[in-house]
Amino acid sequence: MTMLLQTIDLKTRFHIPEGTVYAVNGVSFHISEGETLAVVGESGCGKSVTMMSILRLLPAPPAEIVSGQALWGNRDLLRLSENEMEQIRGREIAMVFQDPMTSLNPVLTIGRQLTESLRVHLGMGPAEAAQRAVELLEQVGIPDAAHRLGDYPHQYSGGMRQRVMIAMALCCHPSLLIADEPTTALDVTIQAQIVELIKKLRDQLHMAIIWISHDLGVVAGLANRVMVMYAGFVVEEALVDDLYEDPRHPYTLALLAALPRVDRRRDRRLKSIPGAPPNLLVEPRGCPFAPRCEFAMERCRFEIPPLQPVQGTHAVACWVDVTTGGPR
Repeated sequence: MTMLLQTIDLKTRFHIPEGTVYAVNGVSFHISEGETLAVVGESGCGKSVTMMSILRLLPAPPAEIVSGQALWGNRDLLRLSENEMEQIRGREIAMVFQDPMTSLNPVLTIGRQLTESLRVHLGMGPAEAAQRAVELLEQVGIPDAAHRLGDYPHQYSGGMRQRVMIAMALCCHPSLLIADEPTTALDVTIQAQIVELIKKLRDQLHMAIIWISHDLGVVAGLANRVMVMYAGFVVEEALVDDLYEDPRHPYTLALLAALPRVDRRRDRRLKSIPGAPPNLLVEPRGCPFAPRCEFAMERCRFEIPPLQPVQGTHAVACWVDVTTGGPR
């Protein structure tokens, strides 16, 4: 498969009155055509900031991309001009955000917001853009689409607004769709519908997807690979089956232990992760998970472990072999 995006050693900081926030700390990953990569981790671990850095959507200041590359074909997205990025955003790489109510303009109709990208990126006239907008709404399962173009966002339910956001993201046939926790604000039934819709559209349109989530349960049936992040670091990356069957990082083990399972005995309590996430205002010195880790050694507190392969495409950033409890 052809590689679409390769990110190398991305570091992003936020300079605020309290100090410097070390939000993304040397993130490297890649995604190929037609592949689905899930990026998982708790809130504040750098998932969204990584993707918004790549798309150059962070306000600077306070944000600063300190170093790294984001290679899209033969272009480094971090070095392009704003005009060049505007041609890529929406047309080649699209993003669906977490809360559709804050992403949609409340004073513009759904039709106006859908047709804008079609006119700007594809040069369509008003009639052609309106017809294409109807087709897009029908594609994402909005009933009576032609009559609903004139409605405003508040006239749609939460699930329908998210479908509209997906339609807007897909209008220019992007090669890569970044979905930033698109089901978080929805109830479980609607979540399942949105996940199934994304899978269907992925297969129809042959596009790659980066699915950002804090829920390992949601990504199990969706992703090809999973990248686990903690405190701005990638701590584990593996094919989805390998990650669930043979997790190698203590944080991944803890996340899976906290996941409800239908085969779990009813008298067994879900495990929680002790402690709290690290203070990102402090420059990382050792493994960021060490204070909460049951396997931690002295070395873990002073040396940051690199992401290294352990078997095939399975890589982990840890000084400990969790299968033995001893040093790697």
